[in-house]
Amino acid sequence: MEKITRYFKSLLLLELIKGMSVTGKYFVKPKYTLQYPEEVTPKSNRFRGLHALRRYPNGEERCIACKLCEAVCPALAITIDSEPRGDGQRRTTRYDIDLFKCIFCGFCEESCPVDSIVETHIHEYHFEQRGENIMTKAKLLAIGDRYEQQIAEARAQDAAFR
Repeated sequence: MEKITRYFKSLLLLELIKGMSVTGKYFVKPKYTLQYPEEVTPKSNRFRGLHALRRYPNGEERCIACKLCEAVCPALAITIDSEPRGDGQRRTTRYDIDLFKCIFCGFCEESCPVDSIVETHIHEYHFEQRGENIMTKAKLLAIGDRYEQQIAEARAQDAAFR
């Protein structure tokens, strides 16, 4: 008996009718369209975009070359080389992030003890030449210098949740 009812249901195309009813329901609902370049979608304070290296207020870079971000990166996208300075402190000589490998998980940001590496709210970037996907220390510091005010504001709003 079950086979007969299944056969008649397949003849009546009940699954197709159910699917078309869902389509019809969404067909009459009002649409929400965002005119992208003119209208900006609001982003969370925890949005993870392009990386940046921060500096202290006196202009000295924050990174102490502890290499925790390199160790914790699941995609192995971060490469750090370091050497001691004249005053005995260790600083980076090379800090590279391959954005083709990066999965923007935020582990590097969470592991940094001095809040040096951060992920900004920048999501509109592109590459035109081979090798531009490698973010060098100079590029990362330039991004951090340019957007320090926005980074500090986002960090302050998110401080209660850290």
